[in-house]
Amino acid sequence: MKRLATVALTALAPVSWGSTYVVASELLPPDRPLFTGVMRALPAGLLLTALARTLPKGDWWWKSAVLGTLNIGAFFPLLFLSAYRLPGGVAAVLGSAGPLFVVGLAALVLGERASLRTVLAAVAAAFGVSMVVLRAEAALDLAGVVAGVASSASMAAGTVMTKRWGRPEGVGPLAMTGWQLTAGGLVIIPVAALVEGAPPALDGRALLGYGYMMLINTGIAYWLWFRGIGQLDATSVTLLGPLSPLTAAAIGWAALGQALTPVQLAGMAIAFAATVAGQLAAARTHQPFRSTEKNDRNISMDLINGPVRR
Repeated sequence: MKRLATVALTALAPVSWGSTYVVASELLPPDRPLFTGVMRALPAGLLLTALARTLPKGDWWWKSAVLGTLNIGAFFPLLFLSAYRLPGGVAAVLGSAGPLFVVGLAALVLGERASLRTVLAAVAAAFGVSMVVLRAEAALDLAGVVAGVASSASMAAGTVMTKRWGRPEGVGPLAMTGWQLTAGGLVIIPVAALVEGAPPALDGRALLGYGYMMLINTGIAYWLWFRGIGQLDATSVTLLGPLSPLTAAAIGWAALGQALTPVQLAGMAIAFAATVAGQLAAARTHQPFRSTEKNDRNISMDLINGPVRR
């Protein structure tokens, strides 16, 4: 039951990320994806770090920088580049292949051997997502494909290394999330300045959108994601990723009036069933990674260690 609750809470992260498209298209300035990445990551990171009242010490300065770059600083720009250059949902399909990267990296770095059922679930989920987002007119662009694959690999490496390094003694996931978001946001700033120039003027709608992206879509979502990595196998966590494009499709239908074809509905059913099957398969082979067992006892620290963290 405890594992089920952890999976459910972690799943809220990709569900939240599925709202990114509708918020960006309806509320945010157009053609400013890198600025949006900075606004998502840096304010949220600084806020969470202030709430946690804990700064990195020793080698955790460079470890936080590495994790922040993999999970945020490199992932966001590569993802946006892929989305801009690959029409027809190809970028989403490449992103849905992320669990397969994690399966391989987790076996090499963590010693987590995925079962055949888990691998099949990851493949089926990617196939289901492709049925939802791909269009007949979808075109391939080499730079976009490379960026899409690199973004999936970056996030996969960040997930595995977050699991591998765990957390410092006495530090909870709130602080770890804040460190990574801050580092990732700082990495994106020079790229955004070089590519997009000065920040745009923001109206009330944009401020509302960025406020949601910072607090809900990034701050809380990534806290839940990294919290889940601390308690679950890396493969189990990443198998929740396909919930993001499925949520985006559902929101597009409900909020924007976008029609869903029978093929898309079938793809959603396949991807969702594969996600559930992957969690069941991972639960059967679940073995906590030793280097994080001690740190996992700090999971609740952010909620009980003072009123400022509530």
